[in-house]
Amino acid sequence: MNVENLIQRQRNFFEQGKTLSYKTRKTYLIKLKEKIVQYEPMLYEAIYKDLNKSETEAFMCEIGLVLSDLSYQIKHLKKNMKKKHKKTPLAQFKGNSYIHPCPYGNTLIISPWNYPILLALEPLVGAISAGNTVILKPSEYSIATSAVIKEMIDEVFPEEYASVVLGDTSVASKLLELEFDYIFFTGGTSIGKKVALAASKHLTPVTLELGGKSPVIVDSSAKISLAAKRIVFGKFLNAGQTCVAPDYILVEESKKEEIISALIEWIRKLYPNSLENLDYVKIINEQHFNRIKDYVCTASKILYGGKASQATLKIEPTLVEADLDCSIMQEEIFGPVLPILTYKTREELLAVLHRNPNPLALYVFSTNKKNIEWITSHISFGGGCINDTIIHLATNELPFGGIRQSGIGSYHGIKSFETFTHYKSILRKSNWIDMPIRYTPYIKKKRKLIKFFMK
Repeated sequence: MNVENLIQRQRNFFEQGKTLSYKTRKTYLIKLKEKIVQYEPMLYEAIYKDLNKSETEAFMCEIGLVLSDLSYQIKHLKKNMKKKHKKTPLAQFKGNSYIHPCPYGNTLIISPWNYPILLALEPLVGAISAGNTVILKPSEYSIATSAVIKEMIDEVFPEEYASVVLGDTSVASKLLELEFDYIFFTGGTSIGKKVALAASKHLTPVTLELGGKSPVIVDSSAKISLAAKRIVFGKFLNAGQTCVAPDYILVEESKKEEIISALIEWIRKLYPNSLENLDYVKIINEQHFNRIKDYVCTASKILYGGKASQATLKIEPTLVEADLDCSIMQEEIFGPVLPILTYKTREELLAVLHRNPNPLALYVFSTNKKNIEWITSHISFGGGCINDTIIHLATNELPFGGIRQSGIGSYHGIKSFETFTHYKSILRKSNWIDMPIRYTPYIKKKRKLIKFFMK
């Protein structure tokens, strides 16, 4: 495939206005929704091959969320496309002010392997609803799922409207050298910096959905058993290969032994015989498998788990003690290993959090309203939950995104439409009256009138 030629054809398609109408956008969103339902069995088969992900988990965490977002975008599309009228100041009499939502044009979406359906299709839904053309570059690691997504998109859209480009990192690098009107990237922080640098050469606006070390804070007032259950769910879902997975626990020292016991209890209940469990997700490839095993080896102490199967690329849910200087606390783990640290005072809590600032998510387990308010107000993070984990990204009404190292921009629901939309501010003036006070010469009387109108 000649990518440069494809981009030019998409640009021509957009400039001819073929993506702009409400009817076109709605028609293709409906077609995509119907096609996803038709392709469900193939998507299940592909994602099981790539990640050993069960049908239930694949629907709950990927396909279902995309279908939900499609329903949202279809329902709200007409309202989102409307001009937003604004108050016009008296100084601009007689005029009409409004904001006109317009698509950027030709967009590039680069998606990762860990949620290969959700993180490819949900941004695409936002781009199409906003009226753009799209080139989607899915991950080469989730090879089976990426191939099914390409087949599906090819059946829904003309190539000049939306197209999937497969290939390794050299293909992604080539795409980033070319000029787009908007780039949407989901992946690691180090690659995100390269994407931002490439975009800057063409002054292309970007959304970066990155990651970071997302902490779980458990204070002495928390309901420990329920907290442990929800931490285990959020951490070991997708074998920890989730950008908003709890990355480490900071528990008030008096509750350390209690939370460890509760975590072990819930791991045993929710993930029995994990290495033989057919529904337990595997690590995506050998490189990541070895990286995560190394983290376990460098931990101060293994509290639970630690076993792994090279043959199946599975690592059982593992709890470890760790100090701030060991390797497991230097980078996002992105696997089923959960370090546990303690704190006694707010100062100690902040000292740990400041070692890995601006996480994508933060979770607080507490019944102390003042403590919850202090943590959510004083600590910088993308988003999160109080007394739960990861479910904040499952609602269309909450924007999802990071801050600084964990990302730029957000999406989901209305924010998906807004992310892929440029809002033109327009003031339309009447032709039948032309106020003379703005024109020279600026005599004293005019100055007084200008001051009056512009107070």
